[in-house]
Amino acid sequence: MSDFDQSSMVWLALAWLAYSALHSALASLPAKRALAAAFPHLMPFYRLAFNAQAVLLLLPLLWLTYRNPGALLWRWQGVAFWFGNGLALAALGGFWHTLSSYDMKEFLGLRQWRGHVERIEDQEHFHLSWYHRFVRHPWYFFGLVLLWTRDMYALPLLSTVMITLYFVIGSRLEERKLLIYHGDTYRRYMAHVPGLFPLPWKFLGAEEKERLSEKGN
Repeated sequence: MSDFDQSSMVWLALAWLAYSALHSALASLPAKRALAAAFPHLMPFYRLAFNAQAVLLLLPLLWLTYRNPGALLWRWQGVAFWFGNGLALAALGGFWHTLSSYDMKEFLGLRQWRGHVERIEDQEHFHLSWYHRFVRHPWYFFGLVLLWTRDMYALPLLSTVMITLYFVIGSRLEERKLLIYHGDTYRRYMAHVPGLFPLPWKFLGAEEKERLSEKGN
């Protein structure tokens, strides 16, 4: 590997670490509490601003990844091409289908902004979609399927690994907040359903899903 390639990989890895650290810090309850204590009038805009900075700061990372992606490491060919792209299409379809199960105004921050909501905690009730019966973080799972079914070059592989690690660590940080919000209901849910990857022998039955949803609300 050339010195240029090595330096590109180092800078990209550092950029992903910085992005992940900032994203996690701003999503944390201590950061929200600090802002709410100092500037409570800004809280209705917090979620909107959080999402905007997450997207804007992602752009230079994508530029670093794909401006010169490096050597080809593997390519999906033959049956693997159809299998990989079939999985990717299924993941896109699953992601699109899950949107109706979330309060997207809440997720984007539009509800907080329009309603002048100054509360720190998320406002959405505990709700389990069909996908949540099989995996606790469907969006992360679909994202991982999309990432790992692409033809892979050196720098995109590094980004894929960094994103995968962030999904693993970030999902655990997110669940700390969910345990604060939903307590024993979410703890019981965690005992039934795997975090990032569905397991055929571990899922939530339809009746148990309804019972947990009722308790969470």
